[in-house]
Amino acid sequence: MTTLVARPNRVRDAGQRYQWLATAHLRLMVLMLVFLGVGSLIGLRLTWLAAFGDPPATTYTGTSYIPVRGDIVDRNGVTLASTMDAWSVGVHPGRLLGDPEDLAPKLAALMPERSEAEYLAILRSGRSFTYLRRRAMPELVAQVNALGEPAMAFAREPERLYPQTTLAAHVLGYTDFDGRGVTGVERALNARLTDPVKRADAVALSIDSRVQAAMESELFAAMTKHSAMGATGLVLDVDSGEVLALASLPVFNPNKFGKSPAEARRNNVTQSVYELGSTFKPLTIAQAMDTGIVTSMAKRYDATAPLAIGRFRIKDDHPLGRWITVPETLVHSSNIVTARIADEMGQARMEDLFRKLGFNEPPHIDLKEKGRTLWPHNWGRSTTLTTSYGHGIAVTPLHLASAYAALVNGGIWRPATVMKLEKGSAPAGRRVFTEATSIRMRQLLRLIVTEGTGRRGDAAGFRVGGKTGTAEKPGAGGYSRSVNVSTFAAAFPMDRPRYVVIAMLDAPKGTSDTFGFTSAAWTAAPVVSKVIARTGPMLGVIPDAHKDVDLADLAPLIKTDKEE
Repeated sequence: MTTLVARPNRVRDAGQRYQWLATAHLRLMVLMLVFLGVGSLIGLRLTWLAAFGDPPATTYTGTSYIPVRGDIVDRNGVTLASTMDAWSVGVHPGRLLGDPEDLAPKLAALMPERSEAEYLAILRSGRSFTYLRRRAMPELVAQVNALGEPAMAFAREPERLYPQTTLAAHVLGYTDFDGRGVTGVERALNARLTDPVKRADAVALSIDSRVQAAMESELFAAMTKHSAMGATGLVLDVDSGEVLALASLPVFNPNKFGKSPAEARRNNVTQSVYELGSTFKPLTIAQAMDTGIVTSMAKRYDATAPLAIGRFRIKDDHPLGRWITVPETLVHSSNIVTARIADEMGQARMEDLFRKLGFNEPPHIDLKEKGRTLWPHNWGRSTTLTTSYGHGIAVTPLHLASAYAALVNGGIWRPATVMKLEKGSAPAGRRVFTEATSIRMRQLLRLIVTEGTGRRGDAAGFRVGGKTGTAEKPGAGGYSRSVNVSTFAAAFPMDRPRYVVIAMLDAPKGTSDTFGFTSAAWTAAPVVSKVIARTGPMLGVIPDAHKDVDLADLAPLIKTDKEE
């Protein structure tokens, strides 16, 4: 008989312990895998957000929310405005631990835009928070931090940056320290630029940074040479109304807008109004042709003596003392004959012309900085006559550019825009001149440049046409005989106009090479010539010395023995 021996407890205990250990290891492995999986998911999510997620719409700094803004680029994709993170330096005066009298001089040494007394006042104010420097460099942040005051505050904030500095500053405008658009496109498109969805796509402007740079540099050179108070210029597409360049001098740096005077931040192209003188004469002649007053280029008008209006007399700067044709009227810039033609048209037709061109309204453009024109209150005979040659009515340079675009593009006026338009999306506009009149005006404008006051505005091979305008500047005691506004309004190429170019100098002074003259023929016209020569090929207009406008039927009708 076999006797069964009981299994020792220690053996049974050893097996149980093994099983328990195996179970514990398994559970530990599962737990580790769970933690690893969760960690991996979090890591992948963070990576995804960093690479593809939208940045936060706002960043909280000491006192306000600063919106992130979309980029602004020129028509070719060149960045004109962008947003980046920058440092700010602030202080919590109510939490100050150190001695204000000890800290104030140290802050004044590091940030000298405020005096020691001003810093002391801030530190003693007891406020919850005050900014000391926005757009601070990392080096400054490190130096202030090294002062060891716990109440100092440092933050990374969205910072608006204009990498081209002053280029197209009056078009772009600038933002304030709270990220709101103050002027220019930044103001006009503030909602679009801060929209969380729309800001992902850069705003493309009509501006061509190459053309803009050429216009700014040539205007600045002329303004400096002639010691002018200011200068403006623009390049406008005659078929779409797109502004390829818009310059107003003096200029400012939107990265440092607080350091520029208010007058530099003013956009004189769209805000300031001027009496633009003889540049109005082609507009008057075109209206006279369309209304049946001028039916022949060969008809002659009396320019033998000044034209009386009450106790005043309309004179020519360079009297011809004879009867002259319409082409001669423009080539020699006769105030007398232009006024006679306006007199025949009468008040209603002259006023209708200026209303169709929008001269009675602020300029039409998608910027908010617009000046109101000086529109005549009383359209009597004297107003009708003087406005025909650009006196007694004041408009912006942009008004003039849009009017000249209509004059040469076939007769259609369109509003100007600083936004890039898709091909074929230009507004329909409204007819101001007949197509036949527009074609004739191209000839006459070209004739002014080849034979008359606009000679210095020509650019070899580009078939430039245009008109000079030299207007006495009004002041407290009436019109000044020594201070003027000099303008040259041009278009090219005149056999198929594509662009209007305007240059204007405010109160230029004569130089030795201009023989002391300050008229547009000597001051503004050369600016246009240089801008066209520099930018024409960029805009797809190739100079051709063997190509020109046919002036055969007009040439016999002029004598070029005099110049304005």
